[in-house]
Amino acid sequence: MSNVKIGGKEIGGRNPCYVIAEIGINHNGDLDLAKQLIDVAVAAGADAVKFQKRTVDVVYTAEELARPRENPFGPTNGDLKRGLEFGQDAYAAIDAYCKEKAIAWMASCWDEASVDFIDQFNPPAYKIASASLTDDDLLRHTRAKGKPIILSTGMSSLEQIDNAVNVLGKQDLIILHSSSTYPAHYEELNLRVIPVLAQQFAVPIGYSGHETGIPSSVAAVALGACMVERHLTLDRAMWGSDHAASLEPNGLTRLVRDIRLIETAMGDGVKRVLEREKPVMEKLRRIHGPRVQAL
Repeated sequence: MSNVKIGGKEIGGRNPCYVIAEIGINHNGDLDLAKQLIDVAVAAGADAVKFQKRTVDVVYTAEELARPRENPFGPTNGDLKRGLEFGQDAYAAIDAYCKEKAIAWMASCWDEASVDFIDQFNPPAYKIASASLTDDDLLRHTRAKGKPIILSTGMSSLEQIDNAVNVLGKQDLIILHSSSTYPAHYEELNLRVIPVLAQQFAVPIGYSGHETGIPSSVAAVALGACMVERHLTLDRAMWGSDHAASLEPNGLTRLVRDIRLIETAMGDGVKRVLEREKPVMEKLRRIHGPRVQAL
């Protein structure tokens, strides 16, 4: 299994887990809020932040955009979708701010024009959202940019994932196990799929979580996840569809801390007598058995 490099960081094997703070649309169309969320991700020790980019009139049907939906931007779903969509000036500001804060940023692009738009900022990788896994044309268009690809697999069967991998190829590919419910219930997470995906596809496997807590995301790392992505919000009670399935600042900080502790605790898999165990052994063990070799 080959590692994947995103920016200057190797992902896979025994390298540190790559933590993505998913801002997505939790900026609520407010650039200042987006910058606050970037600051939270930096302070927590995340490796990257991620946004979402859509060409609204391509991704959604006219009927869906016209559907009544009261929101801060107007009375229809289209008003909401357009209000949440950052354009050229906002993304240029995000790019500059992330460079200033020395954190990587990328985006899930839901259509080909959005891929082309984000490409001007030279992202270190592209994310394929679970909803786009079966869009072969989008997969090919994204792959043509020549960047590492992160593929989320929520609401997808193994057969559908296999097709997507065949379209994308395995070079510079990371697959994320995910359950596309918001927020996800713990009985829906099925973390044992992580080693199954690793066995079947022989590429680095990560985890994209939408649950409300952090223990399961840490457990995913113990099961072999080389990347963890979690949504980030300032307040889970804010208006918007993704806030309830997100971590607040303290939660992201604890997540990164616990992942690093678990990585340290996993060790190298070689059973040995520790130097700090030896005085305890001399004190407590009545029968010592074969001599312990010096380390």
